Amino acid sequence: AEGGKELRGGLLDVHELGVLRLTGGGVRGGSYDFNLSPVPRPVPGDVDLSNEMPAHRPREACANCGKQGSDTVKLKSCTACRLVKYCGVDCQRAHRKQHKKACKQRAAELKDEQLYGQGLDRPEGDFCPICTLPIPLPMDDHSSFESCCVTRVCDGCALAAQKRGMFDCAFCRTPLPTNDADRLAMLQARVEKKDPEGIYQLGGKHCHGGLGLQKDLQKAVELWTEAAELGSVGAHFNLGLAYYQGDGFQVDKAKGIQFWEKAAMKGHAKSRYNLGILEGDYDRAVRHFLISAKMGDKESVEEIKQFFMNGEATKEQYKEALKGYQDALEETKSHDRDEAKRLGYKGGEDCL
Repeated sequence: AEGGKELRGGLLDVHELGVLRLTGGGVRGGSYDFNLSPVPRPVPGDVDLSNEMPAHRPREACANCGKQGSDTVKLKSCTACRLVKYCGVDCQRAHRKQHKKACKQRAAELKDEQLYGQGLDRPEGDFCPICTLPIPLPMDDHSSFESCCVTRVCDGCALAAQKRGMFDCAFCRTPLPTNDADRLAMLQARVEKKDPEGIYQLGGKHCHGGLGLQKDLQKAVELWTEAAELGSVGAHFNLGLAYYQGDGFQVDKAKGIQFWEKAAMKGHAKSRYNLGILEGDYDRAVRHFLISAKMGDKESVEEIKQFFMNGEATKEQYKEALKGYQDALEETKSHDRDEAKRLGYKGGEDCL
């Protein structure tokens, strides 16, 4: 891959249930230079108003014919840009050529406002339900997944529970399963209750052939699609991998990126990182990496560091990334977690 960059996750190596490692490289691309010139002040008599709405028309009027909205005339906004309204489909079609450029520009602005303005915090599933602290990234290195309640518990809380003599699930107190059949039964029980996390995790087992199931990527994608519709952030991420990489599944990179965008706007750090790797504009890539760095993603900090060394990011941006990363790490610390790390403890019944 250009620059040796790789996307996070992938379909060929089992890393964790539903979180996959991509074996192909990502493209970082080049940058774009913009020469900004002062906007000249309009000179009376030189302004062309031929494409503008006449000044006497009210704002709540059809952009094409000028018909005012009323109880009988219902105006509908352009769904792409929300800049103008129309009294009907005919007027919208008639005005399309004139409106197309402004519409496209505003639609792109609105998309960026959502893409970079949402998902600045990690999702609820990234927090241990016992100590309520965010789990350090990558989460599978610092927590375990409990199939009984489809909940991820940090190693610190699992260790603390065992020190108090509790050897069942640290969260729901259910006795831990001792074999794959029991784990699968617990997981399927959550799936029957339409638990999005349970459906997402079962999809991962079908993908990798875990818990005695045969590998079936098509079935995995079906389950992830259902989980995504129910709100699973991880399912959005894995659908992005499935469509972008394929591996026996129909490749649709544009669709894969759309799933990563949805996941990123829900606070998924790996999806945000992948968007940064694929972004061809350095400024936009840095914006992605800054967000994921502030969530505690170390690789995003390394990307911004490399950008800074190459003159593609500023010193202030690198400092911002470092500080954000350190602040995120501080938020994950606790005495119990430090002790678990010191002892090399890995607790709980891990379904992964």
